[in-house]
Amino acid sequence: MVYLQDADGIDAIEAIVKVEPKIQQNDILSINVSAMDAEAALPFNLFEAGNATSVPKPITYLVNSDGEINFPVLGKIKVEGFTTKEITSHLAETLAVYIKNPIVNIRLTNFKVTVLGEVKSPGTYPVPNERISILEAIGLAGDLTIQGKRKTVVLIREQNGKRTFIDIDLTSREILNSPYFYLAQNDVLIVEPNKSKVNSSAVGANTGIILTSISFLISIVAILIR
Repeated sequence: MVYLQDADGIDAIEAIVKVEPKIQQNDILSINVSAMDAEAALPFNLFEAGNATSVPKPITYLVNSDGEINFPVLGKIKVEGFTTKEITSHLAETLAVYIKNPIVNIRLTNFKVTVLGEVKSPGTYPVPNERISILEAIGLAGDLTIQGKRKTVVLIREQNGKRTFIDIDLTSREILNSPYFYLAQNDVLIVEPNKSKVNSSAVGANTGIILTSISFLISIVAILIR
């Protein structure tokens, strides 16, 4: 049940690779523009219509099938394949024509990962900080059960219209250097059951009732024979 079994103490200091998620189709972005001149920034911030007592909520932007968002004043902007940092820099540079010293804040609001199979709490988990590792995702799901395969956890990732299946070995330290160690939005981890769990499930849910019935019949036959 031990993870990273080939890690014998601290024998080296490895640089941590900074991984930033790239925006994909159907992502939802929250974009806020501010400046010293608040009125100048107003046209670039849209809010949902509400009643007089409710606080207006900022409108989010859905990345369409062309990888674009429709931004106020500027129109269509290509965002697919870029990081939020890159889009922030691009927007700030573009808005500088309209606003003095604009400040742009962008968040990916629908970053989530799904963990299924032999874990204590399978489900879909939101990631507010846009960064999560495989080990952290498994921790959110309550860790693997004793029946889960730790050498062949399957990672399913969709990018650029393609679906990729990757086998992950949680018992090897090499996972720390894997390009898949940090998950992307909408990644799915599937923990397969081991042979013991598969064999036990093949027995069937009614096996206990059948055995009890047979035992009861044997007892009756034994009494009658007497």
